[in-house]
Amino acid sequence: MPIGGPPYTDAVILLDDVGQAVQLVRPPTRVVSLVPSLTEALALTVPDRLVGATDWCTHPQGLDVRRVRGTKNPDHRAIGELAPDLVVANREENRRVDVERLRGAGIPVWVTVIESVDQALGSLRRLCVDVLGVDEPTWLVAARRVWTGPVELPPAAVVVPIWRDPWMVVGSRTFTGDLLTRLGLGNRYADSTDRYPKVELGQLHRRAPDLVVLPDEPYAFSPDDGPEAFSGTATVLVSGRNLTWYGPAMVGARAELTAQIASALAARPDQMFRR
Repeated sequence: MPIGGPPYTDAVILLDDVGQAVQLVRPPTRVVSLVPSLTEALALTVPDRLVGATDWCTHPQGLDVRRVRGTKNPDHRAIGELAPDLVVANREENRRVDVERLRGAGIPVWVTVIESVDQALGSLRRLCVDVLGVDEPTWLVAARRVWTGPVELPPAAVVVPIWRDPWMVVGSRTFTGDLLTRLGLGNRYADSTDRYPKVELGQLHRRAPDLVVLPDEPYAFSPDDGPEAFSGTATVLVSGRNLTWYGPAMVGARAELTAQIASALAARPDQMFRR
């Protein structure tokens, strides 16, 4: 049957993002999401089908579904009691052991892999159109348009800590790193062999970034927790959802990040930026 056609009723086997065959008897009608970004996408696209989500799934606000604990420690019993015909997971966010245990219980699991903006757009389209059997949602069309626009920021070198004690930063092969590139920014750790390397604070300073971008998740950087470690270097506090969430959040993320980062760069005394 053509992709994007009417909902299928016969059994089909589709390959998820890691190449695992997933058998579906019909378009899933009871879906559990183990990924906050995907939960928001499902809630806005097929709200009547989403029956379970993690405690970390905070969007859309007021989401009223059963909670199945966290992304790294899902409650398998609670998931089973929901009798889902599909669980949606992500290779980075969720553990392989949990995926395998769910599959062992006879529950189909669709695993996504998202390490770039293009992967996000493609994976989300496959989930919506191929798996759920719905038309490409308007938010996804808008996200694709937003993130193919021209660069608006001046060239600047950045580092993006995601944790402290120990310090960890965004490295290579990440959705966030690609998003930074599309904003016109150069990630000082793009050459790292690790996706999220652990680094000493002194190493961060020696990379001489023009700007340190501090998101409020996964570590909750705040005005009193984070900027003080980078005295003499410009910092900007941003929404972690704008920086790391793929899905509907991508629609407004670019404008908000561009405005915040442009303001932080303009406030630098020398206004001289290095890539």
